[in-house]
Amino acid sequence: MSNILIKPIPQTEKCFLDESIHAKMDYAKGSMLLGERFSFQLAYQLSDDDPMRKVGFLFVEGPLAPYVTFQRVDNVPVRNPLYCGKDDGEYLRTQPGLYPDLLRPITSKNWIYITKELQSLWIDIRVPEHMKGDTYPIHFVLRGHENEFLAETDFTVEIIPAALPPQTLKVTQWFHPDCLAVYYNAEIFSQRHWEIIESFLQTAVDNGINMILTPVFTPPLDTAKWHQRPTVQLVDVTKTKDGWSFGFEKLERWVKMCDDVGIRYFEISHLFTQWGAHHAPKIMANTEDGYRQVFGWDTDAAGEEYRDFLNAFLPALIEEMDRLGAGDRMVFHLSDEPGGDKLESYLAAKEGIQDVLAGQTVMDALSDFSFYEKGAIETPVVSIDHIEPYLEAKVDNLWAYYCCGQCEGVSNRFVSMSTARNRIIGAQLYKYNIAGFLQWGYNFYFTEGSMEFCNPYLCTDGGYWVPAGDAFSVYPAPDGTAYETIHLLGFTAALYDMRAFALAEKLCGRQAVMDILESRGEITFKKYPTDQAFLLEAREKINRLIAENI
Repeated sequence: MSNILIKPIPQTEKCFLDESIHAKMDYAKGSMLLGERFSFQLAYQLSDDDPMRKVGFLFVEGPLAPYVTFQRVDNVPVRNPLYCGKDDGEYLRTQPGLYPDLLRPITSKNWIYITKELQSLWIDIRVPEHMKGDTYPIHFVLRGHENEFLAETDFTVEIIPAALPPQTLKVTQWFHPDCLAVYYNAEIFSQRHWEIIESFLQTAVDNGINMILTPVFTPPLDTAKWHQRPTVQLVDVTKTKDGWSFGFEKLERWVKMCDDVGIRYFEISHLFTQWGAHHAPKIMANTEDGYRQVFGWDTDAAGEEYRDFLNAFLPALIEEMDRLGAGDRMVFHLSDEPGGDKLESYLAAKEGIQDVLAGQTVMDALSDFSFYEKGAIETPVVSIDHIEPYLEAKVDNLWAYYCCGQCEGVSNRFVSMSTARNRIIGAQLYKYNIAGFLQWGYNFYFTEGSMEFCNPYLCTDGGYWVPAGDAFSVYPAPDGTAYETIHLLGFTAALYDMRAFALAEKLCGRQAVMDILESRGEITFKKYPTDQAFLLEAREKINRLIAENI
């Protein structure tokens, strides 16, 4: 008789090594819509304290077998699970340790080690859009080296014959090409670098990211003053005694690559430094004295020289993006997260270019309502713990964001948080008709201020800077592709939820959807159910609503 325990558990569970499989929620069946990536897990461990590990191979049987893929959930080192003193009682754990997060693809040729420690496999089902609506059984079998039976379990999925509508929420996670160049030791914008960038972008698109930070100049983000990040500048700049000229060959390649993989929108990298718009980003140029830096930390953002440069560059950029068919899919940034005391410097920098940016969308991540109230920004991107004044003012085209600072009482994607706390953001964004969502760290592998590189497999917190899960959502695989994470896919599930809500609203009206989402009471960005059972039940009710009305 096998001493291996195995059972299906929800996507929203996390299996820590020192836990018991019996404490995990049973999840034997679920439903999905066409066009959806449906995920759950298979938890497994030895049923006794036998120190001998077993090696197993997973096999999938049933009509959906060709559409099932699985990944191994690996534990990662978490030194900084949360900020000291910021425990709101809803973190899974608050102590350093090994946390389940990294997903590594495996095939039937790969084996898994089965020990007394609790582990899991991440299971995905993706069916073609012509798949017949029905209930399908899936049988999972673990076998040993000699094909001997080790364990088995079953899962049932109902396919509802209704296709998810397209995603309307704009989503960006800031993309950092310099981190990829450093990790893979690839020359910036070499052929190998472009290949790696494209692969990481494809994974981003697969997870609902449809807007990309586009480094026309090296983005002035998370860079310590007087320090420099590696140059990733898509626009070639030439300075002569007659003025400025620009080459857009790399930008053209970038736009075409993004179009090919499915990126729809382009964020032009920030025109001024972070936290107040005091300086210019690092800008390199060909000059009579050679290739050198012409603007940077020693440049006054509101100074005449830089203003004149921008007034030459921005019209040329707008014309080029129009030529590439992306002009109406472009937004501009001035300065990231300027505080209320930086309103004056922000306005001073903006004043010099507001005429040339007339008619363009300008958006920045900020929280102080005075920026909107005084007309400094028309498209604010607001942290979810400061968004109430903007909601009360009924700001049009409102965006939301979170980063390391949104650590108490609100949704986020830290590794130490539950996936339910991550995924609830979909219901919140839907309720308030939020136009877009921003998170800063798709693949940031530097320490605070970009002072040093840190290996993401060893350092998940940017050098004790931010809680694990904030700085990056994907890991760099050896072959130049991106490994996904649980905290990335928790947000991806929220995006699928929003699309299901939209379909149910189309069929039955918005109130029917909200009645389900608020069956336990009002949902706000600071008030929401925190248990996974609510999310799973609510999504099943939405699916039933769709099934009964298509």
